[in-house]
Amino acid sequence: MKQIIEHALILWGMADSEWSLVAARENHVYQVQNGQNAYALRLHRKGLRTDSELRSELQWMAAIGQKGVGVPTPIPAADGRYLHLLDGIQVDMLNWLPGRPLGATGTALDHPDRTGIFFTIGREMARLHDISDHWARPHDFMRWSWDRNGLLGDAPLWDRFWENPTLSQKDRALFLEFRNIAVPDLKQLEDQLDYGLIHADLVRENIMIDGDQVWLIDFDDAGFGFRLFDIATTLLKNLNEPDFDQLHDALLAGYRSERQICADQLGLFMALRAATYVGWVSSRLQEDGSDLRNARFIETARELMTQYLELHT
Repeated sequence: MKQIIEHALILWGMADSEWSLVAARENHVYQVQNGQNAYALRLHRKGLRTDSELRSELQWMAAIGQKGVGVPTPIPAADGRYLHLLDGIQVDMLNWLPGRPLGATGTALDHPDRTGIFFTIGREMARLHDISDHWARPHDFMRWSWDRNGLLGDAPLWDRFWENPTLSQKDRALFLEFRNIAVPDLKQLEDQLDYGLIHADLVRENIMIDGDQVWLIDFDDAGFGFRLFDIATTLLKNLNEPDFDQLHDALLAGYRSERQICADQLGLFMALRAATYVGWVSSRLQEDGSDLRNARFIETARELMTQYLELHT
């Protein structure tokens, strides 16, 4: 990795900069200190995204940022390109954002103005959606789709949640029943739902707070999808907060201050979002902490699927 990082810094004209690893999840992210300026150097996991998908992500973030939404700014290399391939690893660079994450999943939300920050998140989410709808995408723009097939098809983006190997017989039957009901329901509704580019991962870790400024980071999962899916993603991780109803209302109020949306089907998308995590963790059951995450994901999905299915009885 060291050789790749040093090569990248030469390409970006920062050969003498100091750098350190700050995150190693789907990608390896390094903080680069170049004089008074800091940057985020990203080394992408092989096979996670194609070059076209990454270039599209960077172009999209640049367009959003130019319209005033707080997102990372892609930094071109000395040759003007946003993306380079070094020893088979895709490398790009973003500006380093100030502030701290809103919080961490599994811990209590800690913010002095809880409903105020959710209003702001909803407003910025709506602005992101609105800007994306009015942006003239490049002809070769490419991102995946959180559509009906991506969520419920035979090969969902995040694996077949109903085949998670740890499901009990009862849970497996519940998950299959939900899928059998949700597929025709979504098929009937999809032409009426707001659909377009979404962030798809606006959880606490991906919302940076710096005073009154809110930054939306980590567009790895972004693509085309239902706008309610974005709202559900943010709400899902706050289900256990004592003031969840107030946070829910504040998020929607913030969204509607910029853009209209019908939330009648939010219950379906809460259940769908919960299901995706059960699929996602299926291939990660050997990782540290996965037992607890898996149990939590299944419990949440079970609860939300049950609530949704009760509407059909």
